Amino acid sequence: MLNDAYFMRRAIAIAREAARTPGAVPIGCVIARDGVVLAEGHNQTGMDHDPTAHAEIVVIRRACSGLAEDDLRGATLYSTLQPCGMCSMASVWAKVRHIVYGAERNQVHQMYFEDRHFDTMDFIRDAFRDDISVRGGVLAEECADLYYKPGDQVPEDEQGNL
Repeated sequence: MLNDAYFMRRAIAIAREAARTPGAVPIGCVIARDGVVLAEGHNQTGMDHDPTAHAEIVVIRRACSGLAEDDLRGATLYSTLQPCGMCSMASVWAKVRHIVYGAERNQVHQMYFEDRHFDTMDFIRDAFRDDISVRGGVLAEECADLYYKPGDQVPEDEQGNL
């Protein structure tokens, strides 16, 4: 049986590939069910000129399209960075069973998140979904190394959410 670290390593590899792709952001994501990858991808906001093209949204769309259904019940979403509010709610609507992420918001520069602190679990609780589990910190240091750190001076052309 494959474990969370296995799929997170794949998400990290995808994020590293994205770091070399113009317009991409190095956030990698994988959705798997029963040990099988349903879809994978990275943040494409700059590539697609679409502020909703976060890695998790891209991968949810691909998984649902590939399955020709909008129900990912039983699937696990792996992301190299703690999902934002939009991605958390997309996971709720897609009926993802588990969310596993690497770097926590306090390990990376504030530009990766909304101004206010939104906790992934708050969205899930507010959506009355007590059947979703969330596990953070999987390969956290390796994931955090993909991003600017708190206090880093980020070049202006790379800043987001600021």
